[in-house]
Formats: sequence, C-alpha cells, structure tokens
Amino acid sequence: MSDAAAAEVGIGTGEEAAPDRKRFTEVWLITMGHSLTHWYPATFYLLLPLIGKELGLSYSQIGLVMTCQYLAGAIANIPGGIFVDLVPRKGLLMALSLFWVGFPYLIIGFTSTYWLLLTCMCLVGIGNNLWHPTAIPTLAQRFPERKGLVLSLHGMGGNAGDALAPLCIGALLALFSWRQVVVVNLIPGVLMSAVLLIFLGRLQLGAKTGKTAHAGDGQSVGQYLRDLRSLAKNRPLILLSVSSAFRSMTQNALLTFLPVYLSYQMGYSAKWVGACLFGLQAAGFLASPLAGHLSDKMGRRRIIMSSMAMTAVVLVGMGLAGNSPIFVFLVAFLGFFLYAVRPVLQAWLLDATPKNMGGISVGVLFGTQALGASVGPILGGVLGDHYGLSATIYFVAVSIVIANLFIFFVPAAGADADRTKR
Repeated sequence: MSDAAAAEVGIGTGEEAAPDRKRFTEVWLITMGHSLTHWYPATFYLLLPLIGKELGLSYSQIGLVMTCQYLAGAIANIPGGIFVDLVPRKGLLMALSLFWVGFPYLIIGFTSTYWLLLTCMCLVGIGNNLWHPTAIPTLAQRFPERKGLVLSLHGMGGNAGDALAPLCIGALLALFSWRQVVVVNLIPGVLMSAVLLIFLGRLQLGAKTGKTAHAGDGQSVGQYLRDLRSLAKNRPLILLSVSSAFRSMTQNALLTFLPVYLSYQMGYSAKWVGACLFGLQAAGFLASPLAGHLSDKMGRRRIIMSSMAMTAVVLVGMGLAGNSPIFVFLVAFLGFFLYAVRPVLQAWLLDATPKNMGGISVGVLFGTQALGASVGPILGGVLGDHYGLSATIYFVAVSIVIANLFIFFVPAAGADADRTKR
C-alpha cells in the first residue's frame, strides 16, 4: 500500500503491518454482524408459510407482510444515511442496528393479529437499513484500494446468514413450534450486538482524536447539506440505484414465494424448504468474493451485466421446469448469479460518489432497493392469486432483465474509468 493510501485510511506508514491486521479483524467482526442482519429476515422467510397458514392469509396478504418491511426501510434509508454521515460512532450504530433488527421478531412470536405482524415488520425494515449506510462506507474508506474485495467479504456475511438460517431454523422447526423458535432466535443477535459494542463501539470516522481519516473531517452541517444537493445530479448514483431496485424486486419476490411454492405446490416439509434455501444462499456465498475480486481487476460493469443476464436465463428455466426436480436443481445456479452482483454494485456506487457522502449514497441505494423489494412481493402475490405461482416466477425473470438494461447507461467512473483508459 502506498503512503498516500495509508494516509487515506488513517494508518501510519511506519507501523503498517499491525494496524492493517487490526483493521482486517474489524472487517471480520463487521462481516459477522452483517450475517445476523440477514439471519433474521432469512429466518422469517421460512416461518412465513407457517404464519400464513396459522393466520389464514392469502398470497396477497403474505406479500404485503414483506412489502411493509421494505417500504419502511425505503422511507428510513435516506434520513438514516444522513444521520450516519454526521454521527462518528460507527461501531455503536452497528450494534444498535443489529439489536433493532432482532427484537421485533421476538414480539412476532407472541402475536396472533395480522396488524401487529405488519407493525413489527415495519420496525425490522427501519433497523435493518441502518446497518448498510454505516458498515459499507466504513469498509470502503478503510480499504480504498481493495474496495470490491472487502465489500464482497461483507456480502459473504450476508450470504452466510441467508444460507445458514433456513438450514438451522428448518431443523429446529422439526422439534419446536415457530413461536418457540423466534424466542430462541433472539439470543445470537443480542450476543453479537454486545461483541460489536465491546470491540467496535469506539470505532469512529472523522473523530478529532481518532486515527481513522474521514473525507468529511471538519465539515459543517451546512456544507454537508450543500453537497447533498449536488448528489441529486449524480447520474451513476441514480442509474445504479434504479437498476438495483429492480434487482431487489426480483430477489425479494423470489425469497417470499419460493418457500411458499416449495411448501404449497411441491409438498416439501419445512426441513427441505430450508435445505433448498440453503442451496440458493450457499451458491451466493461462493460467488460473492469471486465477483468482488474480479470487479477490482476487470471492472464493475462487466461483472454485473454478465451476472444479471445469467440470472434471467436461470429464472426462465425455473419457470419452464415446473414441479420437476430440475426446478430445485436450478435454485443453486440462481443463487450464484443473483447474489454475485450485490457487493459489486455497492463498490461501483462508492467509486462514483464523494467519500464524505458515503452514508447517504448507500442510503439512496438501499432506499431505492427497498422500494423495489416492497413492490416485488405484493405484485408477486397478486399474480399468484390470479394466475398461479408459476406466473410469479416469470415476473421475477422480467424484473431482472429490466435491471440489466439500466446498467447499459451508467457512465464509467472511478476504477472502471481507469480500466477503460488502459
């Protein structure tokens, strides 16, 4: 690492090795925390068919549950991003976010009313979307030359949570009721929140006494708000966010109705539904670091477009496969391509936006993603009610094709621009 790069991430050139190892320990802690922010929603996707049957919910009502979560997240993301940019205690914010994600699920275990269920999902949406505007810019600023790699490791944490949760919870549901499971499920979140608070609670960006430099050091709130207006004209930010919204529409509609499809139409038990979701997420776990590393070397655009194109092909194959075992086989291939693009999109966005606006930039990205994610389940539910769940699968295939179209119009920026010149 060059002297300039070392200075940028706040380490002294005379003591590079030990601080760098220490900071990479922080990467793993943040990655573990990220895994639990995905563990809880992944758990809920597996519980949703059981809750739907117990409460007598239609497909549209099941879709509305997830729509409420992501709509609340969409509303909270932009003010949350501004808040994150202006508050230096990043470790404290991450610990708070993780606890906020887990606690509403505990309340769900004691409810029998649909409206309280929707309220809890709104709270989850707000808490879950405080994590990403905090963690992602923090990692990108600490490792500016390895942005794609560290964000892919962070993404691997999410994939690990997504993969392990349905596998573990599916096994527990064979022994306990879903209400007992959600109570026990609070324990890992509380423990991880405590670990983050102890080891990262004092982690700051932009603090006068800290060693980590921040692009917004010494910046007034007024200057930040003036810079915020210019961000509205950032074309890569807008196009990447809209593309990501359609990708999230695909992902969330699929995650909502794939367990329902496997349970209702293919007759799978909760254990086997969990195993199928594990296959989906485990493939994404493998794809994430590979895609992040290749995007650092080959460019973000090439990796994103190829992954999204293959996602559409696999989804069409799933629709044609129907109730055959090939459908389940294709699920793993889908996970590999669908989840590969997440960290690459985030790295590309941060390449193209000012460093002191990292929180709000990620907030805009995840806010538009949440809008897409909120629309996906309700549209998928309406299509399922009227035309069957196979129509829902075709709907998510079309949405990923639309997502890919927006990537064509994103101008090269940052690392991608440098590679184009070479």
